[in-house]
Amino acid sequence: MLPQVIIIGRPNVGKSTLFNRLVGKKIALVDDQPGVTRDRRMGEAELAGMRFTAVDTAGWEDDDPESLPGRMRKQTEISLEGADAALFVIDSRSGLTPLDEEIGRWLRQQDVPVILVANKAEGRASEAGILEAYSLGLGEPVPVSAEHGEGVADLFGALWPVIGDKVEAAEAAEEAAKLEADEDAPLGPLKLAIVGRPNAGKSTLINQLLGEDRMLTGPEAGITRDSISVDWQWTDPKTGEKRDIQLIDTAGMRKRAKVVDKLEKLSVADGLRAVDFAEVVVLLLDATKGLEHQDLKIADKVLQEGRALIIAINKWDVAEDQSKLFNGIKHALDEGLAQVRGVPLFAVSAKTGKGLDAMIQSAFEIRESWSKRVPTAALNRWFDDALAANPPPAPKGRRIKLRYITQVGTRPPRFVVFGTRLDALPTSYERYLVNGIRRELGFDAVPVRVTLKSPKNPFDHSKD
Repeated sequence: MLPQVIIIGRPNVGKSTLFNRLVGKKIALVDDQPGVTRDRRMGEAELAGMRFTAVDTAGWEDDDPESLPGRMRKQTEISLEGADAALFVIDSRSGLTPLDEEIGRWLRQQDVPVILVANKAEGRASEAGILEAYSLGLGEPVPVSAEHGEGVADLFGALWPVIGDKVEAAEAAEEAAKLEADEDAPLGPLKLAIVGRPNAGKSTLINQLLGEDRMLTGPEAGITRDSISVDWQWTDPKTGEKRDIQLIDTAGMRKRAKVVDKLEKLSVADGLRAVDFAEVVVLLLDATKGLEHQDLKIADKVLQEGRALIIAINKWDVAEDQSKLFNGIKHALDEGLAQVRGVPLFAVSAKTGKGLDAMIQSAFEIRESWSKRVPTAALNRWFDDALAANPPPAPKGRRIKLRYITQVGTRPPRFVVFGTRLDALPTSYERYLVNGIRRELGFDAVPVRVTLKSPKNPFDHSKD
């Protein structure tokens, strides 16, 4: 069960507007007239990847307990029972009222953690009200504009220490239930594309995997023109498990300057579309030619498209000085693909079948990393440790503050880091975070995207 966060405050401070902002829908009625909300309304909210149940409540009024406003207030009081946190919303433009102070006194007597939210904080008119809010004795107010979406992300930093553990527990329970429900469900076919320079042996490799001459091959370079997709079932030699794969053969990719034939241009473009479609891409090298600059350009293109990458050195059965060749290519890859260290590297032979099972097994494993989602709690624990081990620099004595991180997508894994003065964060520190995500959170050699985002500051009038 997701943790519950109750939104409390006097009438017309923007509680329902904040509720709608958190749940991402206009569920609660909103009007300038006070007292529109009468009953508690619940909805699943998400804040920078943190999910919880938001509860909108009626405006707190000082009235006869038997009157309608008095009964509405009683409902609000009851809503706090069993809540994990309360957002006490005030109107920062109007400043504190006696009713705000009464609600603050009541909340201080409760056992529920309270976060003070100074709403309507856009513009200079709110500054005095925000400073005044400190007198409530509920800690530092969080300035937001629920109507415009400004500062709402900052609520994460205030809410996370309060409900983070319960969010993690809820996510773990959901994941366990999902795994239990899906344990017998078949995995989708692995979409595996084979790319490389002309005559690297791509079609021969696919024929070896299929056990038949499905693709036309020969000593001439550039025989394959279209991207060909073949459905295939691989049998794991260790477990005997059969797993579905969609193999995609592509045309050889030469240096752009050498591609003058219109048909070859179309073939290369078709191969690049196949990369977009694939989940994992195998870049096939020719052991008799070693690693060339064009191979690195192809690998970089695959990673830019966000696909998981495996590199296989083909024609290993005829390679000379194998140990030196393998180590040399490995070192060159680490240098040439510095944005993704440790890409899986295999020595294979499309002619004999050497190393192909290990390559396919690695493709399934790297797809799991490529599709992985890290729970918000575990992600921010790692983030806190990473910042403690290597704090961000302070250019010209001004501190860069990194507040929290959230994963916003998978396939490839995408993360957003929130903080202030992020435009001054060195690229080297971004690499430190990306490398830490890969190394510590199990993303291995898959491409990881990290975006830096600074929440809009309602007190920044530099563009006014």
